[in-house]
Amino acid sequence: MTPTTEILDSPFELGARQFELVVRRLADDLTYGSDTSRFVGPGIDYAQSRTYVIGDSIRSIDWKVTARTGRYHVKDYEAPKRVPVYIIVDTSASMGVSSVPVSKHAAAVWIGGALATVAFRRRSPVSLISGGDRPVIPPPTLVRTQLWRWIDALREPAVAETTLLTERIERVEELADRTSLLIVISDLHAPGAVSAIKRFRQRHDCLVVQMIDPAELGGLRAGFVRGVEAETGREFLVSGRTRFFGSRSARGDSGPSILGRELVEAGVDYVAIRTDEPIVVPLRRALSVRSGAGRVAR
Repeated sequence: MTPTTEILDSPFELGARQFELVVRRLADDLTYGSDTSRFVGPGIDYAQSRTYVIGDSIRSIDWKVTARTGRYHVKDYEAPKRVPVYIIVDTSASMGVSSVPVSKHAAAVWIGGALATVAFRRRSPVSLISGGDRPVIPPPTLVRTQLWRWIDALREPAVAETTLLTERIERVEELADRTSLLIVISDLHAPGAVSAIKRFRQRHDCLVVQMIDPAELGGLRAGFVRGVEAETGREFLVSGRTRFFGSRSARGDSGPSILGRELVEAGVDYVAIRTDEPIVVPLRRALSVRSGAGRVAR
């Protein structure tokens, strides 16, 4: 197995133990030094400074406020709220089509497993959901064995699954009865998915990881190519210079896709990941961005 800072191998042929070790290393790489991440940081958060009372630890004295007011003050902390994390890993047929050794589905499994591990370490309940027609939509859990069963279940290669990404996002919106974080790892080929994500973002936090195969960027130096769309079966004929899945989905060298810009404008955090490039650096940038106005990680 190559180091996690490089392009990863496919996870489908690995044994369970080896697969878990790589996922853990990926999680370590993603969070190393990322104190501002929404997933990591101190176990308690600063709440306020208040006047010192007998019994307070001198270690908690707020010396800046004490110097300014002339009276001893201490810092109060509170445990961070546990935000449920829903991670949708697209396992539909288009994710399995690949022009390079690692498919979009394979890379999405690594990313989904690593992000689930990071969130779990932060003591956030996690739910891992398929964006294809695999039926289970589990509630968020803090049970480690259950989480790893879900991660391992996503490793089954996508062959002929239809896309249910939009329906899955809408179902998560129904289930999320309090502020939650939704992470969508997909090529965004599902009709209506972007609109569903934008609706979800109106009440919750959201990060989209768009998976891109280099063939989707065009430039295959071929003549005319006859193909079949993986999920719908629709036949098409294009030139080798065409972006096969449409310019709205593909990302050029100059920045995010049109879909990516649309998501960012709606306040969604967004990062594009190519399957022929290392994944750790752009993902670390995405994790280091706090949700708010919508950010794009380059």
